[in-house]
Amino acid sequence: MTTSRYNKLAGKHVLIIGGTSGIGYAVAEASIESGARVTVSSSREVSIKTTLERLSKSYPKAQISGYACNLSKTPIEAEIEALFKKVGTLDHIVYTAGDKLATIAFQDITMEHFIKAGQLCFFAAFFVAKIGSRYLTPGPTSSIIITGGSIAERPMNDWAVIGAYASGLYGLVRGLALELKPVRVNLVQPGGLATDLWQDMEPAKREALYRSWKESFPTGEVGQAEDVAEAYLWLMKDKNVTGKVAGSDSGHS
Repeated sequence: MTTSRYNKLAGKHVLIIGGTSGIGYAVAEASIESGARVTVSSSREVSIKTTLERLSKSYPKAQISGYACNLSKTPIEAEIEALFKKVGTLDHIVYTAGDKLATIAFQDITMEHFIKAGQLCFFAAFFVAKIGSRYLTPGPTSSIIITGGSIAERPMNDWAVIGAYASGLYGLVRGLALELKPVRVNLVQPGGLATDLWQDMEPAKREALYRSWKESFPTGEVGQAEDVAEAYLWLMKDKNVTGKVAGSDSGHS
């Protein structure tokens, strides 16, 4: 596929870790629609299979593939290295992997809980960047995008641990932007979104949560994954942006 001055993802290879649901799946769709070759990864083979079937049905001509990678393992370096060996050369790495939000009362926080809460949202993100950078096409047209959250700017009760890691991602991204230059490293910071993250919540509680967001967000709307996906497209395409935070939070922060 030919490229143009503005269709900068045409023919590029994008890996989306956490690409089987929520924001990651939306980024996969948006990347395909922009002409990219897409590889998705998550911890479960069944999720990979289902996602490839969904994407193939929506985009029958797309170049898509998928591999499982269990980032909850300790140590995780070997698991990540195995993933990248299967994926091969890349132009962009998008990291949206996460688990259930580890909210806990402040007085109940233990060291074990603190470390476990950071496995996917912080530690794995670091090693994906470290190992994955070796598989990226050299130069500023390539990038790594990590996902944080608006809790970094708007603290809430029982979210101290998550907020600490979310804030730490800003410093991590700025440091990686220097360590991995000229490859670019950026952060997307979403706010409250209507995604699969809340699917296990009782419907009445979920609707109450969304209603409270609508009342407090300046836009008066709850964000959707396809809205936030636009931030990832921008950061992949704009080779002049590195070490930055792209906020997409309905104005919450």
